[in-house]
Amino acid sequence: MKELWELFITFAKMGVLTFGGGMAMLPILQREVVETKRWATEDEIVDYFAIGQCTPGIIAVNTATFVGQKRKGISGGIVATLGVVFPSLIIISILAGLINNFSDVAWVQNAFAGIQVCVCVLIFNAVLKLLKKSVVDKWTAAIFVLVLLGGVFLNISPVWFILVAAVLGILLKNLEVKRK
Repeated sequence: MKELWELFITFAKMGVLTFGGGMAMLPILQREVVETKRWATEDEIVDYFAIGQCTPGIIAVNTATFVGQKRKGISGGIVATLGVVFPSLIIISILAGLINNFSDVAWVQNAFAGIQVCVCVLIFNAVLKLLKKSVVDKWTAAIFVLVLLGGVFLNISPVWFILVAAVLGILLKNLEVKRK
């Protein structure tokens, strides 16, 4: 029971201290789960981020579910998920009643503009960390470049990029194994 409570509190702290959505939470998740709590390795957290991005829902919530499930099974997954979303539910419920009254105030608009810039930097830092862990050889670099170019120049669903990248990863890694 103590470990379930620790999962809930840890993910609730992340949920209350992170602004900007699931992607902005990635650096905090990485620091807490890998460096502070040692509940997962760097490789595991990168896998959780990748799978969390490929599955429906918010990446941070999906990652919390994976970490909780790893620690304490299904109950751990449920508790970690509840922990990460609980603060947002409370805060959003309060803000929803107030936001319409203050959305035209200049300092509120300026604060949101500043927060958006900060969130962009946090996401960029998370992307750099993921990039260093994910692009490890010429094949993963090639997949990265193809998906990047496709994302910039093609207007198609991200699901197609994920599927094509998965197939390319399988094919290219199998080709590499056969060559060895």
